Amino acid sequence: MSHTGLTSGLPAWSTDPGELARVSVDRSGVAPDGLPDLVVFAQSVRDVRRTVSYAASRGVPVVPRGAGSGVAGGAVAGAGEIVLDLSGLDRIADLRPDDALAVVEPGVITADLDAAAHPHGLRYAPDPASAAFSTIGGNIATNAGGLRCVKYGVTRDAVLAVDAVLGDGSLVSTGRRTVKGVTGYDLTGLLVGSEGTLGVVVGATLRLSPLPTTTATAAAFFATADDAVAAVTSLQRRGLRPSTAELLDQATLRAIDDAQGTALHTRGEVFLLLQTDGYGAEAELAEAERLLRPSATHLETTTDPETAARLVAVRRAALPAVERYGRVLIEDIAVPRSRIAESITAVGDIARRTGVRIVVFAHAGDGNLHPIVVADSAPPERVDEAVAAIFEHALAVGGTLTGEHGVGTLKRPWLADELGEPVLDLHRRLKSVFDPAGILNPGKAIR
Repeated sequence: MSHTGLTSGLPAWSTDPGELARVSVDRSGVAPDGLPDLVVFAQSVRDVRRTVSYAASRGVPVVPRGAGSGVAGGAVAGAGEIVLDLSGLDRIADLRPDDALAVVEPGVITADLDAAAHPHGLRYAPDPASAAFSTIGGNIATNAGGLRCVKYGVTRDAVLAVDAVLGDGSLVSTGRRTVKGVTGYDLTGLLVGSEGTLGVVVGATLRLSPLPTTTATAAAFFATADDAVAAVTSLQRRGLRPSTAELLDQATLRAIDDAQGTALHTRGEVFLLLQTDGYGAEAELAEAERLLRPSATHLETTTDPETAARLVAVRRAALPAVERYGRVLIEDIAVPRSRIAESITAVGDIARRTGVRIVVFAHAGDGNLHPIVVADSAPPERVDEAVAAIFEHALAVGGTLTGEHGVGTLKRPWLADELGEPVLDLHRRLKSVFDPAGILNPGKAIR
């Protein structure tokens, strides 16, 4: 389809096949249905509004895109679609230390915002694993989490307001620049996590948090997942609030050992990384150590930054180590915290039954599990069977299909199983209000 009426007024766009191939995929591995018609490299809010208005008038789908770091297929674009690349909208427009907030454009890299806040004694608390290259707009689209979310919350907890272009090209501003505010419905919260299906976020006001005065770190190994989860539960019952509580299963430890020549797996079946922060960090960690030591097979604690970095590096090394085995599907379920150990065991059983290599990372403090499926380790039908079984287990124990990665295209077949048709229909009706022509990221998030 020719889009001369649009491209003649834009500063940057492309129909180059190589460029279209690059922007048609994300990290999910989902293959698009052909190449999109063109990519618009938005440089301003006006570019976004012009593109969306044009598409709405012609019924052409628009796929918003940041860094393409998503793993659920939320930014995949195919034939007959326009990719709206927002990475050029990358300014930190305002940073207000006294109000502990920042006003940013969607293309700002997550880690860059965090770094900009540091000289003011502040930080951007959400820290997804992709922070070094993911964008704020993408984080908002999926309500991204991270290692620190057990204490500081996910992206939604940091978003005070958004500017968004709706499906008819109109621009709206939701929320406020105050900590409190209950005027009207929470449209900001609705837009966060909507995966670009309700509006294209073109600006955001974000809450910043104080940099902790002290951070204390513990690395513990346990003989079983039950022991590890029971230890974390004992901390929470005691009233401790760790800023990080991460679990790695035995399969993950072996992958790290294979990659780095270490012998982590000999210390226990499950690895727990625990951090406390703030003025009471050392006292809190001392109490955590007292609770962990009776069941841990190995325990190391520190307040030394270099030693802490070495311990944290074990968690950071997990995904790169598993990726050495082949193409991976980074799955994302959340279960009640009391069912974490059961779920880790269930994933192991699924791996053995299907012959698919699967490892598990877990945000132990909030029940968010990442079963990492090595897609090249078995025939496609077995991989599909394993993934379906993981989702079915999550729902069976009262969990959810996704904790922080979004639905995208990958998880849509299971939506009705979790939401039910009446709620799913409500989602569709909401979308029709925000996006009357149905052109914003169709085929993603809801059916």
